[in-house]
Amino acid sequence: MDPTALLLSRLQFAFTISFHIIFPAFTIGLAAWLTVLEAMHLRSGKPVYRTLFEFWLKIFGVAFGMGVVSGVVMAFQFGTNWSVLSKMSGPIQGPLLSYETFTAFMLEASFFGILIFGRTRVPPWFYLFSTAMVALGTTLSAFWIMVNNSWMQVPTGYVMQNGQFVPDDWMQIIFNRVVWVRFPHMLLASYLTGAFCVAATGAWYLLRRTYRAEAHVMLRMGLALAAVLLPVQLFIGHLVGDYVHDYQPAKFAAIEARWHDEQPASEVLIAIPDSSTESNKYAISIPVLGSIIGSMSLSSKEVGLTSFPPQDRPPVAIPFFAFRIMVGCGLLMLALAWLGSWLGLKHRLERNRLLLWGIFLSFPLPWIAILTGWYTAEVGRQPWTVYGVLRTADAVTPFLTAAAATTSLIMFVAVYAFIFSFGTYYIYRLLRAGPAGLGGQVQHAPAMPNRPMSLADRPPPPGGNYAQAGE
Repeated sequence: MDPTALLLSRLQFAFTISFHIIFPAFTIGLAAWLTVLEAMHLRSGKPVYRTLFEFWLKIFGVAFGMGVVSGVVMAFQFGTNWSVLSKMSGPIQGPLLSYETFTAFMLEASFFGILIFGRTRVPPWFYLFSTAMVALGTTLSAFWIMVNNSWMQVPTGYVMQNGQFVPDDWMQIIFNRVVWVRFPHMLLASYLTGAFCVAATGAWYLLRRTYRAEAHVMLRMGLALAAVLLPVQLFIGHLVGDYVHDYQPAKFAAIEARWHDEQPASEVLIAIPDSSTESNKYAISIPVLGSIIGSMSLSSKEVGLTSFPPQDRPPVAIPFFAFRIMVGCGLLMLALAWLGSWLGLKHRLERNRLLLWGIFLSFPLPWIAILTGWYTAEVGRQPWTVYGVLRTADAVTPFLTAAAATTSLIMFVAVYAFIFSFGTYYIYRLLRAGPAGLGGQVQHAPAMPNRPMSLADRPPPPGGNYAQAGE
C-alpha cells in the first residue's frame, strides 16, 4: 500500500464530506422551517408567512440541488479509493444506503415537485402535507447516514464470513443506542443551522432597514428556536460524550489530551498537546472535573493514551482543538440566542445594532460546530475505519497509486469549487433581492416603529402592494 495514496485518499474524503455536509445540515433545518411557515400561514392567514415561505423555498431548492450533486459525486470514491472497505462492509452498508434511497429520496423527490409547481394545483392541506413530507425525507436521510456511520464507530450485529461483515441482527445495527444519541445530536445541529441562518438574515435586513415585517418574524422565530434547542443540544452532546467514553476510550483520551491514567482526573481546558513527549505544554486544567465529566464521579480513574499501544492511538491535536472549537461555538450561539430573545421580548432588539451585527455575523457558527464535531468523531476514530476491526490503512484500494489519488483529488476540488461558487452566488443574489424579488408575491411597507409586526395582522390591499395603495 502506497502511504502517499493513503494520505491523499484520506484528504479527499475529508474534503468531500466537509463540503457535502454543509448542504444537508442547512436543508434539514430549512425544510422544518418551511413546514412551520406553511402551517402558520394556513392557521393565521397572515401574508407575511406566505411571503417568507416562497422566499426561503427558492433558497431551499438551490441548496437541496447542491447537496444532491455533491453527494452523488462523493459516493464515487468508495469504489475508486476505498474498495476494500466497500467489499468488506458492503453487506451492511449497501442495504443501509438503499434504505435511504427508498425512504428519504423517494419522499423528497415525490413531494418536492409539488412544492415547486403545485401551489395552485393541490388543496392547501395537501400542500402543507407535501412540505412536511419533504422535511421528513430530509430527516430520514440523516437518520440512515447516522446509522451507517454509527455502525462504523461501534460495529455491532454482524458476523465475519469469507472476509466480509455480514449482518446478523439488524435490530442491533439500526437500534444501537449509539445511533439514538448521535442522530438527535446531528438533527438538532441541523435545526440550529437553519435557525441561525434565518435569524442572521433577519438581522441583516434590519441593519439595512428593509423588509422589516419579514425581518422581525425571521429574527424572532430563529432566535427563539435556538434559545430552546441549544440547552437540549448541550445535554445530547454530553450523552454523545458518554458513548465515546464507554466505547472508544482512546478517542476520549485524545479529546481530553490525557496522556496518563489519572485518579481523580483533571480537565484540560486548553493546552498544546505534544505527542513526542506525551505531555501538554502551557496546560490550564481544573482538578477533579475530568472525572466528573467522564464518569459523573469525584474519584473515578480515567484512562490515558499511554495505556494504548502507539499504533492504536488517534492523533491528539485535531480532536482536542476541534472539540473545543465546537463547544465554544455552541456557547457563543447560546449567549446570542438568549440575549437576543430577551431583548426581543423587551422590544429593544432592533435598537441594539451591535447585537444585530453579532447575530448577522453568527451564521457560520453552526456550520463550524458541525464540521469540527465531525472532525472530532472521524479523526478521533483513527487508526480505524470500522472501529477495532478494520484499520484505515487496510481499507484503501490496494493498487491505488499516488498519481491516481492526486488526479481524483484535483478533480473533486475543481468540481466542488464550481458547484459551490455558482450555488452560493445565486443564493446570495436571492438573499440580497429579499422577498421583493419574488415577483408577484406580497410585499410590505416598512412597519410602524411601535408595532413592527402590524402589517402581518392585516391582509394586503388589492394588488398586494401597500405602496401602491398609498400607505
